[in-house]
Order: sequence, then C-alpha cells, then structure tokens
Amino acid sequence: MILYKGEIYPNEKQGELIASLKGEMLLTLEKGETLSYLTVIDACDRLYQRVMNHEFDDVAMPLLNAVNMPFSALERYAGCFSKEGLLKKIDTELGELKNGVLSLDEDNNRFYEPLGILFHVAAGNVDLLPAYSVVEGLLVGNINILKLPTGDNGLSVMLLKELIKEAPVLKDYIYVFDVPSTEIETIKQLSALADATIVWGGDMAQSAARSFVDIHSSIISWGHKISFSYVDKNVTDEEIEALCFSVCLSNQLFCSSSQGIYVNTDNKEELHDLAKRILPIMKRVSKTLNTLPMTMKAKNTLLIYNEKLEGNGGNIYADGGVSLIVKDDQALELSYLYQNLWIKALKEEDIVRVLKPNKNLLQTVSINRGIKDKEKICSLLAKAGLVRITALGDNSRMIAGESHDGEYALRRYIRIVETIK
Repeated sequence: MILYKGEIYPNEKQGELIASLKGEMLLTLEKGETLSYLTVIDACDRLYQRVMNHEFDDVAMPLLNAVNMPFSALERYAGCFSKEGLLKKIDTELGELKNGVLSLDEDNNRFYEPLGILFHVAAGNVDLLPAYSVVEGLLVGNINILKLPTGDNGLSVMLLKELIKEAPVLKDYIYVFDVPSTEIETIKQLSALADATIVWGGDMAQSAARSFVDIHSSIISWGHKISFSYVDKNVTDEEIEALCFSVCLSNQLFCSSSQGIYVNTDNKEELHDLAKRILPIMKRVSKTLNTLPMTMKAKNTLLIYNEKLEGNGGNIYADGGVSLIVKDDQALELSYLYQNLWIKALKEEDIVRVLKPNKNLLQTVSINRGIKDKEKICSLLAKAGLVRITALGDNSRMIAGESHDGEYALRRYIRIVETIK
C-alpha cells in the first residue's frame, strides 16, 4: 500500500510514483512556503481526539486485543499526538528557535530551516512509531518519505492519510511506500532523494543503512538499546509487581524494556531470594495479562530446558511460561525475551566500570524508590551512560518533551541558518 499526495495506490504503482517523486518534492521546496508547526499540531490533535472518541476502534481494538492490552494503553501512547504533548515537545526541543528569526548580533540574524527531505526507515516493534517518526519530521517543516516496516498492519498509512484529511496542505509533505527490505536498489533510490535517512532498529538495521544510504545523505540513527532494572533489598512487592506488569505487557520487545535485574549486593543468596519473590508475582501478572504467545512460551521452555541440561538448573526459576535466571557474571545482555529476566549482582561501586563499555547500548534503568543512596546511585548510572532513570514499572512510560535516547529529535532534523540583517 502506497500513500502519495494524500491518495492510496497499490504497490504495483511503486516504480511510476517513485519516478515522479523527486519532481513533486522539488516543486514543494521551490514554493518557498514554511510549514507551520501549529498547523501540524492542530491536525494531530484533531486526529488524536477522534482516536480517543473511538472512531477508529475497528482498526485499533483488534491490535490491542491481539496483545491483550486495554484501551487505556492506547490512550497513553496516543497522547504523544495531543496538542498539549506536541506543544511541550516544541518548547523543550526548540526553545527560543521556535519564535522564528532571532538576532545573533547587531549585524546578523539566525533562524532554523528544516533539513529538507527525510527518509524514515521505521522499526515495527511499536505500532505508532512509524507515524510518529513522520510527525516529528513534519513539526520542523520537512518533507517525509516513510518506508513501512515489514509486517506493518496498515495503521501507519491510515493515521497519516487521516492526518492529511485534517490538514490537506500535508499531502505535499508525506509519502509512504511499502518497500520490502530486500529491494535494496529501490531503498537506495529513496535514500538518495533525502537530506537525511532516519533509521530505527537494531544492529542489523544500522549496518544495512550504511550500505544503502547515499554518500550525500546523512544517517540519523535511533538504534538498538538495552535496558534493565537496578534494585536493592528494599524493593517492595508492589514495585516488583509494577516491574512484572511492564515486562509482561511489552514482552520485553521495546528498547526501554527491562531485560534483567542488577542487584546492589555481592551476596548470591540475595539473588536467589529475589528470584523466589519475583516468580509467583510474575506468574500471576502474566496469567492476568495473557500476552505471552504460545509459540514463544514453547520456545522459552526449550531454552530453559537447555540451560538445565548445561548444568544451570539450580539457578533457574520457571513456572507458567515465565522465568528468571540467576547468573554469576555481570555482563549487560538481552534476555530470552517474552517474560524472562536475568538477575545479577552489581555493587554500586562497580556500576561505572561494568556498564560504561556498553555506553552506546544503554538507555533506560528502573530503580526502586527506596533504594539506599539513591542520589549517588542515580549519578553513577548517569555517568555510566544511562539516559532514562525511572521507577520500577515505568521503563516504557512516555512523557511529553522527553528525549530519544538522550537526544532531541527536532534539533537533529533542522539546520541553523545565519544571515545578515
């Protein structure tokens, strides 16, 4: 499915439409008009209100039901399209630049211009992400080409088409193509049209981008990250339940999801005690949410069985499809995903030494609110490279104005122009 100038076309039209794309975008740029962020925000807010009024339940509810998520979860994530949220984003990320021309000195002014054309290579682990990536480009006036992620369910095209209905001027700023990742030449062709290629995804996606991005187009990466939790013996059962809810709801597929738990101790028995506390809570939460696919449950059963065959049975706590593995090392790593957590010892004095080598992978850490020496530990985690420190269970929370992986996206999607008065 293709979205081109506000109209839907079948994939068979791809070659024809891409051939005319450069001319269409240059015409838009040559008009010299500035797309106001207020136009974009008002359109997004009207669409957001329609979603909240259940106008799109025929599309949204099957997606929510497939992962057993309540409508309130959609409300939380869709809030990033609200007027309040987007205005706060503009204020936070652009600051005084949002006001237009600013004086640099008595002879010179400065203002921002969009990079021009952005090519978004979206990841498919969050349904709203492709559309939101385009909205970020629109907020600072860019023309946006979106390559849909594999297996996209049609939500991105629907949202962007409806956004154009709310503000028809946006039809000249949004182009969506359903290009398989195997069509490298087509992807190269689209990238060559862009001033920057926005890449969401893991190491493979980032590596692939370096092979297809045109030498005259920069790469802006929102790459694979690993997140975790850090607790001490003061962690409460209520906090453990919040963590389990987050883990089971996301199945640990988000960059912000906890893959495991570091414990501020050097006593291995405390790790086992924590695992024994977590297991029944995690089992209950998993059963309540019912978000664990049977295929992944079977896969994890085999992985855990293999761990036991390798002599690690005494460190495994598993029941009802969920599992925890107590480990002797301190390495930051992915878990088996789908409701599996590792538990490792990491004394606070070792935080920087152990975690700093992973600086390009670090994103979110959630901690218990009553953790001893909280201020010191937060400082050490920040110095190690973490960019989000949240309460347990809040790993994947969204707050208007927060950064992407420690950086402001809008600042990366503009250039500063300085000119004489």
